[in-house]
Amino acid sequence: MNNSQHLATVMVNELIAAVERGVDLVPVVADSTSTAKIAPFTQQFPGRLVNVGIAEQTLVGAAAGLALGGKVAVTCNAAPFLISRANEQIKVDVCYNNTNVKLIGLNSGASYGPLASTHHSLDDIAIMRGFGNIEIYAPSTPLECQLIVRYAIDHTGPVYIRLDGKPLPELHDASWQFVPGNIDMLRQGDDIALVAMGSTVYEAVDAATQLAQEGIEASVINIPSIRPCKIEQLVDILKKHRYVITVEEHNINGGLGSLVAEAIAEAGGGLRLRRLGIADGQYAIAADRAALRAKHEIDAAGVVKHARQLIAK
Repeated sequence: MNNSQHLATVMVNELIAAVERGVDLVPVVADSTSTAKIAPFTQQFPGRLVNVGIAEQTLVGAAAGLALGGKVAVTCNAAPFLISRANEQIKVDVCYNNTNVKLIGLNSGASYGPLASTHHSLDDIAIMRGFGNIEIYAPSTPLECQLIVRYAIDHTGPVYIRLDGKPLPELHDASWQFVPGNIDMLRQGDDIALVAMGSTVYEAVDAATQLAQEGIEASVINIPSIRPCKIEQLVDILKKHRYVITVEEHNINGGLGSLVAEAIAEAGGGLRLRRLGIADGQYAIAADRAALRAKHEIDAAGVVKHARQLIAK
């Protein structure tokens, strides 16, 4: 996979493949057929899609009911509305009752850019981490998305998958395999570790290339599996560096930065950590992706700036 692809398109292809191999799968949308790019599925399997209209609480409740009836229910709608509006239904109907629902949050992070805080999903990982028994994934490439969605469909139990809303290129070769919990090393360096999830992985990759030109060698660590996460493996990697920067299009509280901070603290690592994301007490600005990331210093330039500052100290 060398060309950029929308992760929603990859998701839909996996839903089609699952039904073709005999999975009794039902996608559920909340007037989000265009967001989910679901048309190829409905053309091939008319009558199998459930559209509840603009009613996210009903969306999740209906999905839980379908799962209790033996279906593999997959919700496909925008992450900010799925997580915020249907919070109680996710907690009770899906997580507490351990129903076989796959929640797919589309256009996550600040994918909607200028539509601002009503459409930004910058707390979804924090919220999902607060629920007890749901697996949480944030793929950064088309291949990761394909294998994670395939795994989720075959896995019995609740899953949340956070998908970015922009086309993304491939970072892996075709032999890459997804293993739940695994830490994915994209680049090895001795000076500083850059840890990212989702589409900010590309910012970390670009930053590492720029830092190498200055003689600073950075590891790039991709975390597609938030829960489960092999914490010991992560800490073993981080301990090989003196400095760590986390990068996420998410609030710095409760997301990837918190996960890494908790891992370091509990292991007694003594590493210098800087968390980059939407700062404590802030919302992301209303702007296109490039301007938004530049403002909040979660683009490659921001990562390079903070890496220089950490190492200079």
